[in-house]
Amino acid sequence: MKFKRKSSVKQMAVKTATAGLLLNMLVLSPIPALAESVQTPVPATADTTATPAAAGTPVTIPSVQSLGLNLKSAVLLEPTTGQVLLSLNADVPLPPASMTKMMTEYLIADAVKNGKLSWDQKVTVAENAAEQIGSRIFLAAGDQHTIEELYIAMAVGSANDATVALAETLSGSEQEFVKLMNETAQKMGMKTAYFINSTGLSRDDMPAKFRPDTDKETVMSAMDAAILAQHIVTDHPDFSKYTTIQSYKFRERDSAPMVNYNWMLEANKNIPNFKAYAYPGLDGLKTGHTSSAGNCFTGTAVRDGMRLISVVMGANSEAHRFTETKKVLDFGFNNFEVKQVVAAKAVIAGHETVPIEKGKKSTVPVVTDAGATFVVPKGTASPQITSTVQINDASTLVAPIKQGTKVGKVTYTYKVDGIGTQQKTVNLITSENAEKAGWFKLLFRAIGSFFSDIFSGIKNLF
Repeated sequence: MKFKRKSSVKQMAVKTATAGLLLNMLVLSPIPALAESVQTPVPATADTTATPAAAGTPVTIPSVQSLGLNLKSAVLLEPTTGQVLLSLNADVPLPPASMTKMMTEYLIADAVKNGKLSWDQKVTVAENAAEQIGSRIFLAAGDQHTIEELYIAMAVGSANDATVALAETLSGSEQEFVKLMNETAQKMGMKTAYFINSTGLSRDDMPAKFRPDTDKETVMSAMDAAILAQHIVTDHPDFSKYTTIQSYKFRERDSAPMVNYNWMLEANKNIPNFKAYAYPGLDGLKTGHTSSAGNCFTGTAVRDGMRLISVVMGANSEAHRFTETKKVLDFGFNNFEVKQVVAAKAVIAGHETVPIEKGKKSTVPVVTDAGATFVVPKGTASPQITSTVQINDASTLVAPIKQGTKVGKVTYTYKVDGIGTQQKTVNLITSENAEKAGWFKLLFRAIGSFFSDIFSGIKNLF
């Protein structure tokens, strides 16, 4: 122990002598104020302590069971946050019937958007399309119609023949199009969806010559249908241009127009046969029915600036799928709202700045690069939000640094009984430029750090 103490004293003597030499070198030069230079940045570390905001207003959310839904499955989704508000057997794969056509609608609209197809492009109908059964517009091989005409027939009248004609136009054959459907489902994060055709028909109802070499059937869970609908309304916000068409006369010689199978369209409030089902703000999306699927419907509506997506599967009648959808949508609109709980460019308490090396200043101010929006119980004044902050390793932050440089991240968390936990992660960025200090300032900062080390060493001796 005595040996160690003498060694420490000797080291201190060397440091003191060295400091004296440095001071002698500098006494002939004017020395500026060193107040800022002696500050030693503290290395930043991850802060995992949740910081609660102001307490929210308690709101009781009704249970799903209280709705008395008579369905195989159902789900309710808010598309901007992806938050699930209601779930009933939502992950069970079931036959989706013509709700399958939502994927065909998405891919055709995407192809038009990307310039692979055009709405006025002429399509020549081939054998597979002409032999389709079920809902159809009785296309014959050799008929010619535009992409847009066929798309409307698919979206409004759920026409199987028009759907196959579109699929073959984009991919060359329906089965090549099916590969694209399944690949896209995987990219979208659909966990159960599997397609064998573009229409949703059962395999036995497809033309024998064009059936896939598999004994599988098309399946899709209510959750997957909601995810697909979410991509439609997000990636193609003009979808309602077609899904809100109440009726459409495909050919001049047709005796009557096709009527939209979606009875819940808001515009139907003035139609005697449908006004009992018309729902305020509803503008899509797709019905479906087969003997194996029962009656299904993916609906979407907007009210007070909030859009919701509902899916019901396995209803026992056409009318029942719409009355059940009303229950699901009412549950959402009556109990929830979307609220920005944290604005963009927010300053996080306790993390107003981060340390940098070699800057004119030893720190740089930081703010969030985006806000956080959550679904909250309706009427909640101050949602109780917690935040977790993580700052990048200080050794990586070396001046000069431009305004907007990412230096960390903040994760906001919000919990609501009945709908689970919501999270949003945003970046922490510098709110101004951090210029590099000149060599003279860096020299004096190093001296300040040197003396700080000496004083710390002396302190530790005792």
